[in-house]
Amino acid sequence: MIEALRTPDERFDNLPGYSFRPHYLTQANGLRMHYLDEGKHAGKTFLCLHGQPTWSYLYRKMIPVFTAAGHRVVAPDLFGFGKSDKPRDDATYTFDFHRDSLIALIRALDLHDIVLVCQDWGGLLGLTIPMKMPERFSGLLVMNTALGTGDMPLTQGFLDWRAWNNKNPDMAVAKLMQRSCPHLSAEESAAYAAPYPDKDYKGGVRRFPNLVPDAPDAPGAATSQRARDFWKNDWTGTSFMAIGMTDPVLGPSVMNALRSQIKNCPAPLELADAGHFVQEWGERVATEALSRF
Repeated sequence: MIEALRTPDERFDNLPGYSFRPHYLTQANGLRMHYLDEGKHAGKTFLCLHGQPTWSYLYRKMIPVFTAAGHRVVAPDLFGFGKSDKPRDDATYTFDFHRDSLIALIRALDLHDIVLVCQDWGGLLGLTIPMKMPERFSGLLVMNTALGTGDMPLTQGFLDWRAWNNKNPDMAVAKLMQRSCPHLSAEESAAYAAPYPDKDYKGGVRRFPNLVPDAPDAPGAATSQRARDFWKNDWTGTSFMAIGMTDPVLGPSVMNALRSQIKNCPAPLELADAGHFVQEWGERVATEALSRF
């Protein structure tokens, strides 16, 4: 069994805009994964995947738009994030560990007609999943992210972010979110930090920048290369891309390169004022995406 921490429930009391009922799945490794499951099961299933250092709170503005249109939304917290269990040993967090846990969730819930909604690590991981189970996926809503193929140079913005992350193992999550999204209230910024009472709970947060494949033989690189081929050659679903234009790490140049690798991906929605965490401008993104799906 994997030794893990579990954030006390009371830290999640009265978070602004987050009144969704929790759901839990205990996986084969003994860890408990939290996920939201909202809306009707008759429509499409919007599978919303977050990145670092966020959790399902990131999708609170998009979920009501999808459910009001008659769709289902499933939004998990990756292990180490949100209300999910947080392994104590940082080495537990690997590319395949996270990817396998998402595949296990999809199978356990038997999700179909899935629209993959992804950003940041939600994309680095999520974009590698449809090729494994293409019959389950019908759509893609992709925001500031990339494929970690390991055969393209990493941007200086990302290298700077990784260096900063490694120097700050007890990341001040609320301050980071406030700086990235100045329109957030103090209470909303604090909500992003709710899962992490102290640095012992931040192993998953710390690990992600160092898991980005930076060489062709790095863990996850070969999987991501196969995914790139899938999106370019075999993808038959509907796609929608939204770009936070002020993102210094995964901004317009990275996203336009990704767009060229997604078959039949139309011109993106460009959000001039949005940064990396595009979901904080999510009502417009969700509304415009629905007009395509």
